[in-house]
Amino acid sequence: MNGQGQRKTTIPAHWSWKKVKYLASLRSGDSITSDSISDSGDYPVYGGNGLRGFTSSATHRGDYVLIGRQGALCGNINYASGEFWASEHAVVVDTHGNCNVRWLGELLRSMDLNQYSQSAAQPGLSVDVIANLEIPVPPRAEQRYIADYLDREIQQLDALVGAKDRMLGLLAEKRRALIARAVTRGVNLNTPLHDSGIPWLGQIPAHWGTERSKWLFRERDERSLTGEEEMLTVSHLTGVTPRSEKDVNMFEAETNEGYKVCYAGDLVINTLWAWMGAMGVSPVHGIVSPAYNVYEPGERLDPAYVDALSRIKVFAEEATRFSKGVWSSRLRLYPEGFFEIWMPVPPLPEQRAIVAHIADETAKLDALRAAAEHTVGLLKERRSAIIAAAVTGQLKIPEAA
Repeated sequence: MNGQGQRKTTIPAHWSWKKVKYLASLRSGDSITSDSISDSGDYPVYGGNGLRGFTSSATHRGDYVLIGRQGALCGNINYASGEFWASEHAVVVDTHGNCNVRWLGELLRSMDLNQYSQSAAQPGLSVDVIANLEIPVPPRAEQRYIADYLDREIQQLDALVGAKDRMLGLLAEKRRALIARAVTRGVNLNTPLHDSGIPWLGQIPAHWGTERSKWLFRERDERSLTGEEEMLTVSHLTGVTPRSEKDVNMFEAETNEGYKVCYAGDLVINTLWAWMGAMGVSPVHGIVSPAYNVYEPGERLDPAYVDALSRIKVFAEEATRFSKGVWSSRLRLYPEGFFEIWMPVPPLPEQRAIVAHIADETAKLDALRAAAEHTVGLLKERRSAIIAAAVTGQLKIPEAA
């Protein structure tokens, strides 16, 4: 493809180079408020990233290519047909019958239009820039052959990717269930159980104890004098991790003096997002936001066991019960609420055995996950390669030979 200094690809002799604007017109969609979009309605609403919902009127009728116009995913390709509303975040590509819609869409997909975005703060595509890109154009009959071929091949590859994605979902669910069962029931399936008397726990091994968090943890409220310690962040996905390992864009204070100190083994709770499970045990010494709460586990608890327990779904739900606020977005888990939570207390050697069991079993699941993710990556690479080869004439398609 050629545009803005790109080198032209070699194409079959009977193909030609044309600017996009000589095959189709490009125009941004029409503004629509979020209040006008609902979960059901007469006409679908398409934005820059595909279907957004439904509304009561339409802006277009027919078959079109849609290009994402703004945001990190600008340049992505979708299709719309029938009657629909195209929002201002989509560029509507109207071929006016001059070329095959599906062929043009896949050709544009192969061009990585995101590279032409013009603003780093809020990436966006210029309609004029895209319209003036030169593209390789085969005869109409070949366009249809290419589109039909890609439909078949992409459908097969997408089915394989979908199967792997479902497998990844099942592995993730199995991982969560394995951890939840281990920290609340132990690793010995034959251990006698009894009712813990705690609704969120249910039955636990008969020889385990239970205790309020108040008697298991001590709040730590030490403050950094220099702010030079490792800055840590807490999320519901990864627990406690160094901010340097995360790709985060957030406000940073001029100084971290006065931030809360936590030590390796301390439980850190993101007060604002505790209801989502944003908590965990810190693996390193560091500092966290003054808005977080830090707790030192007592001698009866193994920190690694606390980390596993605090990050299961039912624990977050129990934390929510003791949080203060009206809506989930405004709930806060303060120390007085956390100290009301009852927790299981297995014997220390058993806590360590549970942690080891979780490590062994999740390592197996993580290996399967990594293999599945690698396969998905290869399938997506093959998908892109097939599209690029087909739309530039580098791939022999039987019907077009």
